[in-house]
Amino acid sequence: MNTITITINGTAVDCPPNISVMAALLRHHDSPVVTRTAVQGAPRGPLCAMGVCYECRVTIDDHPHQLACQQTVQAGMRIATTAPRGDQ
Repeated sequence: MNTITITINGTAVDCPPNISVMAALLRHHDSPVVTRTAVQGAPRGPLCAMGVCYECRVTIDDHPHQLACQQTVQAGMRIATTAPRGDQ
C-alpha cells in the first residue's frame, strides 16, 4: 500500500494518499481527535464531516481554521489540532 508522511501535532505519521485530513486524524490513534474546546473546556471534535459545522478546524501548514473534512492530505503536510484547555 502506498503511503505518504504527514505530521500531526509534531509526530510523523504515515497515511494513505488522497484521504481527508480528518480521516488521517481518526486513523492516528496516538492523539485524540480534539479540534476545539467548548467554553467550559470540554473537548470537541468533528461532527458533520461535510464542512457545515466547523467543528473540525485545524491548523494546516501554519494556516489556522482549515476544515479537516474538506482538505486532502499532502506529503509533508503539518497539522496541528487544538488541545483541551489545561491539557497543554
